[in-house]
Amino acid sequence: MPLAVNPIKFGTDGWRGIIAADFTFERLTLVAPLAAQVLADVYGEATSRRTIIVGYDRRFMSETFAFETALAVQAAGFDVLLSDSYAPTPAFSWAAYQRKALGALVITASHNPGPYSGLKVKGAFGGSVPPEITQKIEALLAKESSPVKGKPGSLERFDPWSNYCEALRAKVDIGCIQDAIAQKKLSVFADVMHGAAASGLEQLLAMPIEEINSSRDPLFGGSAPEPLPRYLSQMFRQMRTYRRRSGEGLAVGFVFDGDSDRIAAVDGQGNFLSSQILIPILIEHMASRRGLTGEVVKTVSGSDLFPRVASLYNLPVYETPIGYKYIADRMLLTKVLVGGEESGGIGYGNHIPERDGLLSALYLLEAIAQSGLDLSELYQRLQEKTSFTSAYDRIDLPLASMDVRSRLLEQLQKSPLTEIAGQSVTDCLTIDGYKFRLANDSWLMIRFSGTEPVLRLYCEAPTLKQVYQTLDWAKNWANSV
Repeated sequence: MPLAVNPIKFGTDGWRGIIAADFTFERLTLVAPLAAQVLADVYGEATSRRTIIVGYDRRFMSETFAFETALAVQAAGFDVLLSDSYAPTPAFSWAAYQRKALGALVITASHNPGPYSGLKVKGAFGGSVPPEITQKIEALLAKESSPVKGKPGSLERFDPWSNYCEALRAKVDIGCIQDAIAQKKLSVFADVMHGAAASGLEQLLAMPIEEINSSRDPLFGGSAPEPLPRYLSQMFRQMRTYRRRSGEGLAVGFVFDGDSDRIAAVDGQGNFLSSQILIPILIEHMASRRGLTGEVVKTVSGSDLFPRVASLYNLPVYETPIGYKYIADRMLLTKVLVGGEESGGIGYGNHIPERDGLLSALYLLEAIAQSGLDLSELYQRLQEKTSFTSAYDRIDLPLASMDVRSRLLEQLQKSPLTEIAGQSVTDCLTIDGYKFRLANDSWLMIRFSGTEPVLRLYCEAPTLKQVYQTLDWAKNWANSV
């Protein structure tokens, strides 16, 4: 049975679809020139350029998709800088900003499984374009039956890595990190998940590290290139084997998603560290060791530890709906120190308004090298300083249909929950879904996917046992409605 072809729709970060069904050369070369035209309409006056960056990741035929994209955009009258290799998506955002281009078109499906590819649209400012811009692209798609035409522009190749690495190295004390590694005080591992972060840390550090899953594999080992514990068995084994054999010095493992804009870590004992743990460490490092200031921006699903650490350094906190685009929007408005989301996207106000896994890895390496402490030790000290200890987990619960989704939403609207898992509800925040604060200093967030029958459940509580009890209660509630 042939696959149903879905319309070209831009989600929270680009258009994605199954290769050869949704994502085809014909559709890509239709949408790419229109995206370039919208970028010109929005950013042309500010940049006075007609240049579009075109980049790609390591997915199936990504370089060919990128080449055809470049030809289509060139034929529409734009000057194109086409990457001569794969690179992290943040490298192309940086190139758009540094080279004063109209923006970047990046062939990537981020953390989606192997059958997918996609197109991310980046603005001249060096970050994802806001929804109103992708809506303009979709509106043009509805009107145009063929790509726009113009006097052909130029097409040149460029190296996406050199200037990007130079910019990132300038943000940290590279010498301190290199010394710690050279003196065997610190061992660094990286699971690049067959994605675009491959070779990245070695290029940045100018020295070898232990890189896992560095080969190109468009099927990503049969899973998805997403920094989640269920995909990291090899990294856990590697870290624990290292600890048994060595037993000396600090060790850290980093995990990057398919296009390297998200990060997670594994500590020296082989424990998974999500961004719920990494972001407080980064807030403290940027404020205390680097002496920087600015607003801490968190999504509504971020840990309650974030504002507690921010208060140690008198930093203001701003909370947004879920999605890095909201953090990036805030970065364009005010001075930001760190902005991060629970899914692994972290960005910095002293760089472009873009999440960047490799830059986050450098700052975390700097924190380890300067403190002489494992990441988990740094986290534990922050818990002690703030007198706040918690555990966190999230599950995505498939629903039988969109009708079930509608019934659950109606239940929340008409009969608000007053008690959850035996705890009374003390407050409910509705800027994105329903975030219920409970009497035992925990919270449960219930949030619906906008495009599929999936219920997203998030919980933070004093203990992992309470987290599981609350999530089980939420699953039972959803299944009973």
